[in-house]
Amino acid sequence: MDIIEAISQRKSIRGFKPDPVSKDVLAKILESACKAPSAMNTQPWEFAVITGDVLNRLSSAIVEKLNKGGPMQPEHQVVSWSNDSLYRERQIELAKGLFKLMDIPREDQQKRAEWLERGFRFFDAPVGILLLTDTSLSDSGPLLDIGAAMQNICLVALHFGLGTCIEDQSLLYPEVLREIAEIPDNKRIIMAIAIGYPDWGFPANDLSTGRETLDNNTRWIGF
Repeated sequence: MDIIEAISQRKSIRGFKPDPVSKDVLAKILESACKAPSAMNTQPWEFAVITGDVLNRLSSAIVEKLNKGGPMQPEHQVVSWSNDSLYRERQIELAKGLFKLMDIPREDQQKRAEWLERGFRFFDAPVGILLLTDTSLSDSGPLLDIGAAMQNICLVALHFGLGTCIEDQSLLYPEVLREIAEIPDNKRIIMAIAIGYPDWGFPANDLSTGRETLDNNTRWIGF
């Protein structure tokens, strides 16, 4: 698979097989992640790779916090948009596509709640990767570099037959992550990636999202 094909085929996977992913494969993926460019070679990324009983306990604790209505206190601003923006429109279209595939009617609050829980438990993937940075760095400074490393993870995962989903739901209760995954206070939790072998029988994995054309988002200057 060449790089253009990998970029084209990458998609968010929300249903995984329970099969474990070997530490060796994950190490190779993270080695490629660390080849990402960074400002002045600062390499501001660190990773916490979680699986097995620890991931199960973590997911259960996060969902318990969610269902008890615990206050969400992420350590950096998560994705947000105004309700009258095209970004909100795109988010709504995504949700409609997922709910249609998962047969979740708008009025079925139970199914909607069950779907919400999946994101808070890493979509039941066998492995969760937390992307961290050092608190000595500014809030926004490392984000572009970490994003490059994150993209490398998602692309190289395809080489090993793995799927990924970049998600921030599990980061909304950072105190749970810090306690169970033993994340030290001098590290800031930036993003999470669910990773595992895709379950292609899971309906949501059939979703393909569109992209804006270059005519709508590109200015060509001096050509």
